[in-house]
Amino acid sequence: MHKNILVPTDGSELSKRATEYAVALAKSVNAKLTVLTVTTPYYGSIVERSVPATRIEDYQHEAAKLSEQYLDAAKDIAATAKVPCNAIHVQSPQPYQAIIDVAKDQGCDLIVMASHGRRGVAAVVLGSETIKILTHSTIPVLVVRPKIDPLTVLKGP
Repeated sequence: MHKNILVPTDGSELSKRATEYAVALAKSVNAKLTVLTVTTPYYGSIVERSVPATRIEDYQHEAAKLSEQYLDAAKDIAATAKVPCNAIHVQSPQPYQAIIDVAKDQGCDLIVMASHGRRGVAAVVLGSETIKILTHSTIPVLVVRPKIDPLTVLKGP
């Protein structure tokens, strides 16, 4: 059975649900949890010739602060259930690849993730990063879907 489960989080309610599911699964099979957050690098403005260093530093500081909040929330969920948890923050231009790479590097044997997160929905059912992981990962992936109220979907935003 599973020994180390990876769950990526972006701080969204959906990723919180995926984390809760992963924690419950890890507890039931006596596995540990690896929680990951991925931030994309700061590229600055394409129009500007130079980007002041303070803007890059501000971005990196804010990204690190948010990532720490997301990881702390996930670690709290794991701690409440007494599930051993390792928290990792990486920066990558391709979040899906970073998730797969960290899963391999950490010896994870399952990736549990939400169907979509903050990046919006690139498809009706699954988010774009989730689709990329499903397509490229050799590690099994379990997708946690939220309960959807069909009337809300029909009404739209």
